Amino acid sequence: MPFECYKTYLAMKSHFTKDSYDYVRFNGRCKASLGAFYKRRDRFFFEKMSRQYDNKEIEQFFVANFVSCQNPQSLYMADITKYGDKNFKDWQKRTQSLSYIFKNEIESLFLDKNFDEMFVIVVGQHPQIIKQYLKNRVSIETLVILDRILGYRTKFDKKMSDPVWEEVSRRMAKYSPFLHIDVFQYKKVLKSIVLGDK
Repeated sequence: MPFECYKTYLAMKSHFTKDSYDYVRFNGRCKASLGAFYKRRDRFFFEKMSRQYDNKEIEQFFVANFVSCQNPQSLYMADITKYGDKNFKDWQKRTQSLSYIFKNEIESLFLDKNFDEMFVIVVGQHPQIIKQYLKNRVSIETLVILDRILGYRTKFDKKMSDPVWEEVSRRMAKYSPFLHIDVFQYKKVLKSIVLGDK
């Protein structure tokens, strides 16, 4: 139903832009007016989406688009209309090859670098792991998986207060509930690469 699709969009936008709203905790519920929906010029997009995707895919579609955007606050429906399908397909490819991507990125990260040094905070600088992400050498998925294993994000939050890190931290926290992984298996992969265990 187009209106339900619209409500998912509103709820996802709130989730990725407001600290006070949690899509999972509120089960995607949000305030939305049917009258406001019918006044929107872009409602045809929601009508098309509701025919094209089922409810779970619609949810994933918006997750993919908000997590792919450097600043979710500035992501408008015009952007989603234009780039949404591509962002969704790219996200599907990444998540379907997640273990492969994680292994490759971890091998590249720690090829000639000390593991602990990647997470050291030097005053006025981002840790190496975040620098690698900002240079597009590490995916947001790998950042989230490493945080699920190591729990470094909250430690960084206590020691860094710059806007760049705050946005990365928020994106990680908001994305994490939608990234369904076996942490134990990824921990084994990380350990085998960093310690050379087989």
